[in-house]
Amino acid sequence: MSSNEIPTREVARRVFAQEFNDAGYTFKESDDERAPVYLLLPTGERANRIFLVGTLTEKEDVGEDNEYWRGRIVDPTGTFFVYAGQYQPEAASALRDLEAPAYVAVVGKPRTYETDDGNINVSVRPESITEVDAATRDRWVTETAERTLERIETFDDEGNEYARMAREHYDLPVETYGQSVIEALESLEQADELSA
Repeated sequence: MSSNEIPTREVARRVFAQEFNDAGYTFKESDDERAPVYLLLPTGERANRIFLVGTLTEKEDVGEDNEYWRGRIVDPTGTFFVYAGQYQPEAASALRDLEAPAYVAVVGKPRTYETDDGNINVSVRPESITEVDAATRDRWVTETAERTLERIETFDDEGNEYARMAREHYDLPVETYGQSVIEALESLEQADELSA
């Protein structure tokens, strides 16, 4: 990297919990040990960072010697698990101080780990956790639905290398995520009807 190149942060991808939890394949695009690690989303997009908004339904300090917080955050399609400890002090502090239930916005890095039975689970290592209002959550659902539909629309494009990778690594029809978009948007309509 030359001295006038400023390293930029990766774009935080909007993704629903259902698709995020179906992902499990990670890769690097170079052999450099500092190269970003990407999670391959089943709709054919790479994600080094994600942006999610949902309801923090529970939190727990699962650390033994040090604080290590686990948060459960629910969106209309499923559940995200976030883990924050001493290396994410702001996020850990936010989890400690928040009272569930609360709407939260999270920017973080996807992490994968293999369970004892060989399954791959994913979680989020948060960079930031911020309490938000219902309108912000609703806007995130709408915008995430749009991004998801865009990924589905371009999935079969000739030059979409990440979609090609997704086909190789996941045996999942992308139409599944179109259905989850519909359900997420319907959940907003139902919430609006209940509050009317």
